[in-house]
Amino acid sequence: MNLIQRLKIWKELRRLEQRVREEPSPSTFVDLGQVFINLDMLERALQVADDGLLLFPDSAELQKLLTFARRGVDRGRIDELRARLNKSATAKLYSELVQIYLESGDQGALHANCEEWSVRFPNDPGPWLALGQARLGNYYRNISAREGADAVQCLERAIGLDPSATRARVLLAEMLFRIGATNRARSLLDAMPTDQDDSELQNLRRQAVAARSLGSDIDALLRNAEEQGLLPNAPPTAAVAAARSEDGIGSIRDALAAIAEMPGVQKATYIRGTRALVKGDIKDGKDPFLRTVRVVAKAGHRFSRRLDIGSFKRGTLQGPFGVICICCYGEVLAAVQCDASAPTDRILAELQEVVASSLYAMGVSP
Repeated sequence: MNLIQRLKIWKELRRLEQRVREEPSPSTFVDLGQVFINLDMLERALQVADDGLLLFPDSAELQKLLTFARRGVDRGRIDELRARLNKSATAKLYSELVQIYLESGDQGALHANCEEWSVRFPNDPGPWLALGQARLGNYYRNISAREGADAVQCLERAIGLDPSATRARVLLAEMLFRIGATNRARSLLDAMPTDQDDSELQNLRRQAVAARSLGSDIDALLRNAEEQGLLPNAPPTAAVAAARSEDGIGSIRDALAAIAEMPGVQKATYIRGTRALVKGDIKDGKDPFLRTVRVVAKAGHRFSRRLDIGSFKRGTLQGPFGVICICCYGEVLAAVQCDASAPTDRILAELQEVVASSLYAMGVSP
């Protein structure tokens, strides 16, 4: 690519960045991402796709852009890791490489690299944990007795190499709970520390104690689940999280209404995942205020991770529209658009209380 062509691309890039800010749509995000791909800036293309899906989560075009950019980023990362492994192999490098294959779903490459990993580091439980996770994912999708037995074997191998392998124990205990082998699940959980601050583990403990055991023959339980086409027990976190969320939604709505009535407040929202509660002059999900707070929260999280300075929890954005106050934790956020004269410190404190209350209702510690 010569200089004139590159200058034309950079000019187009600036134009598209302005269009994305002023008139966001799936097509403008895709066009911008394609320019970054042409410039071999795959990380930026991935970021554009990610930001676009925050605003347009159902866009098939943006999902394709995300997939393409992620594959390109993964290829670059894989090449880098393979080069480092060829120079000096470590278990940590194998772990990073296998994690990429695990996330991308490349089963063949995952198995080949886990085999290489286990040969070079025979006492490391990592390759067996990774294989167990992959086969467990296949089992939950297909309810195949063979996949289930393979998953159990891999996870047990990981635990045998490292009895303190918490992740392997939790995955195996959850699987045993779901197929009905609750007594064996309890035995695994009882061998783990009880003071861990992990809501998922606590939910699993509680439901494994309450559930009725269907037997201890793993192979028979796996065959029975395959014949029925379903697992006797649902994921341990789903029902509990949903119930807690519904219990707390009324108080969140009331708190949001109270914030919306504060002096100078124009709009207020509480967002968790793809769902939003709104108060004020908000007509639909395409409102610029909702789009802005999603993008700003995502950018804040990404920026904090890149600088390794913790996590983004609260902040303000000022402009001709006034002030936008945002408080967030993970996928939960609460935000307000208000006049410049509004008491932003008090508003931020109220928003933080809303987020903290909702997390408490869901059983999560902020």
